[in-house]
Amino acid sequence: MCSSVDLGFLETCEEWLLTNKFFRSKVGGKPAWLDLKNIPQPKDLLCDECNEPTIFMCQIYAPLEEKENCFHRMLFVFVCLKSTCYQPNQCKNIKIFRSQLPRKNDYYEYNPPSENAPSDPLPSPVPLCVVCGCRGPQLCSKCKTTNYCGVVHQRIDWKQGHKTACGQETTSSVSSILFPQYEIVTEPEDMEPVKKLSDQESEQIQMEQYRKLVEDGKAGDMENLSESELESYVDQTEDKYFSKFKKRIATDPDQILRYERGGKPLWLSSVVPETVTPCDYCGSARIFECQVMPQLLNSLKNENIDWGSLVIYTCENSCDPPNNGYAREYVFKQDVLNNDLRNSKNK
Repeated sequence: MCSSVDLGFLETCEEWLLTNKFFRSKVGGKPAWLDLKNIPQPKDLLCDECNEPTIFMCQIYAPLEEKENCFHRMLFVFVCLKSTCYQPNQCKNIKIFRSQLPRKNDYYEYNPPSENAPSDPLPSPVPLCVVCGCRGPQLCSKCKTTNYCGVVHQRIDWKQGHKTACGQETTSSVSSILFPQYEIVTEPEDMEPVKKLSDQESEQIQMEQYRKLVEDGKAGDMENLSESELESYVDQTEDKYFSKFKKRIATDPDQILRYERGGKPLWLSSVVPETVTPCDYCGSARIFECQVMPQLLNSLKNENIDWGSLVIYTCENSCDPPNNGYAREYVFKQDVLNNDLRNSKNK
């Protein structure tokens, strides 16, 4: 039996099929921007921890059939490459953007293009960084033909060969900071859906856990628990979440994406966001749309990056952002273990 979740898997694909006019979901390489003109400014893509550029990781094609302005709709995920920016259950180093267009728009043909033979991508009306493929307003001061998003990527390109090739008619090689490129293909999750607990059932489980603490003489302030008792309590809670997570994905262990707009995430820890901020543009609530799974880390080939799950929430109304550009959305980075309670004992 199929659940309401669509699973994403990685497949190799001809690179020309992963360019902007084919609307494919993909991982790695440079972003295949949807709106070709109003793409984010370099400052919008800076890591909020180190203030250096984040790098494109993946994009998810997620049109909404019921909304005319969302005939084409894409989510873009950017991540920082610095290991020190990956703090437990914090997401300041990850950026999510949403872009959408009606079927009739300024960039793409009304009908889909042929996929029978290779073709070039649609050219960008704005300059793009030769290193990362994001907006590149800064020019090389010497050759004045190569664009960058800023000085960080200009230095990288200089070291990777532009120093000797500057001014020559050569094509820059693929930057070493980009992730390997794959297509994301989706299929329905083929399994019996896990039973979702009602609020009453969840409350009953919590009461049973509390009664056990009372019976053991441990009810009250958690600060009264000894270090070993606290660790045991935390471990039991985490094991339940993690066991449920592993059991759910066991049938399809290679899944790198779970998509269920309006559904619920598959949590692997008890640490969840206290609140999900409303849409920055229309004020509507944000709802769960998809999550990027830890299995993707194996294919990114970068030891600095780490997470348990990236849980993405988007505007419930999928409103049009200002200038029909890119709307910043909410992401929560959940890590495997909850050390918060343990650490609180040592403060």
